[in-house]
Amino acid sequence: MGILTIKSALTDADVGESDQPQLGRTLTASSLVVLGVSCSIGAGLFVLTGTAAANYAGPAVAVSYLIAGLGCLCAGLCYAEFAALCPRTGSAYSYAYATMGELVAWIIGWDMVLEFLFSGVTVAVGWSGYFCGLLAAWGVHVPDAFATAPLHFDHDHRLQLTGAIFNFPAAALVALETGLLYVGLRESSRFLYVVVALLLAVIGLIVVASIPFVHPAYWHPFIPKNTGTWGRFGWSGIMTAAAVVFFSYTGFESVSAATREAKVPSRDIPIGVLGSLAVCAFLYFTVALIMTGLARYTTLGGAEPMIYALANAGPGLSWIIPIVSVGIVFGLAASPIGSMYAQSRILFAMAEDGLLPATFAAVHPSFKTPHRATAVVGIVAVVTAAILPLELLGELVSIGTLLAFVIVCASVLILRARKPDIPRPFRVPGSPYVPAFGVLICVYMMFSLPADTWIRLAIWLFVGLVVYALFGYRNSRAARG
Repeated sequence: MGILTIKSALTDADVGESDQPQLGRTLTASSLVVLGVSCSIGAGLFVLTGTAAANYAGPAVAVSYLIAGLGCLCAGLCYAEFAALCPRTGSAYSYAYATMGELVAWIIGWDMVLEFLFSGVTVAVGWSGYFCGLLAAWGVHVPDAFATAPLHFDHDHRLQLTGAIFNFPAAALVALETGLLYVGLRESSRFLYVVVALLLAVIGLIVVASIPFVHPAYWHPFIPKNTGTWGRFGWSGIMTAAAVVFFSYTGFESVSAATREAKVPSRDIPIGVLGSLAVCAFLYFTVALIMTGLARYTTLGGAEPMIYALANAGPGLSWIIPIVSVGIVFGLAASPIGSMYAQSRILFAMAEDGLLPATFAAVHPSFKTPHRATAVVGIVAVVTAAILPLELLGELVSIGTLLAFVIVCASVLILRARKPDIPRPFRVPGSPYVPAFGVLICVYMMFSLPADTWIRLAIWLFVGLVVYALFGYRNSRAARG
């Protein structure tokens, strides 16, 4: 499996049967940028920005976003090169399969199942807080027992019972969007265009209206002194915050999973990846500065930090709060679609390679979607959204994403060495330095995460290796010859 061939490893020529339904090519470059932005601008921007500022970096969370964005830029360029070269659904899984072989591909595929599952669910849980806050402003109060997770993640990284039953709004949102994905991304993308336009308009309104009310005093100290604990402010806190909010950029990874549904993959996928990354990096940095300039960073750890920051600015911004509340609720609602979409396509690619049961590779004859994979993803996501807290989900997504980025950047270096003469429609500029720097910065951010996050990742990967040994190893295409 370590030997790469153009025909079998980098194309779909050997995947699927001609008499089976195929995925429909309906996505343009603009729709891919919208997809990337829609599943990036979510809980990371409106929820975890406040959490990261309050617990890790203070106002320097804006710098954390730049550091995370730099790592994403290196990885994004590598994704763009592979996406233009490799017309396979499956994102980093397919790239690892082509360069590092089946076992590494399984590890990264299993890791991405964790990443995309919790990425979409994290946004749904963050959306639930804003949705319930909006209803409360209208006089409708959702009981906490049905609006929060039954588990809580405290500052010592321990799970505790909250007394709640389940998070109904988050679970309901995931169920609705599973239905949209089941009938096709083209239909879902129309919804995404409207929601992303609304979301960008709301962010623009926040920035323009808030600038006169920013108090520079709230930015001092810009980098709070470290408390004596690694990751609690200071430089280590900036890096920990960068690792925590890193998943906010993962929308472009969903774009790379859409290769077999893009009209012109070699052109549209790089535009979608880099375009969505550029838009999100600018917005994250700007909003982080605005949020920490409207309120003291120590007060931004709640479920609705943006609304709190606007309210803290006083009567001058009170008029904007209802508009922002509605915009955030509708904007966040679109984000889980991209993550669940990407996960279902990764399961589809792994099933085509025989690493998962063939049912995940089934394509609906009318909708042209991997309907069974979509349904399974939706069911698991609904259950997860109902019971797990936001903080735990965010850290799990970040470490899974960072691992995927490390492997993709390393894969570019490996493929350049093994097959330097392959025609590449898009090439990473500054190679090998850019991919190597991407590996280093992502590894550094991984080690900035709490130790228990590593333990949970190790447990997840161990379970994955057991599944591979019991099923994938015996049933893969490589095993069948």
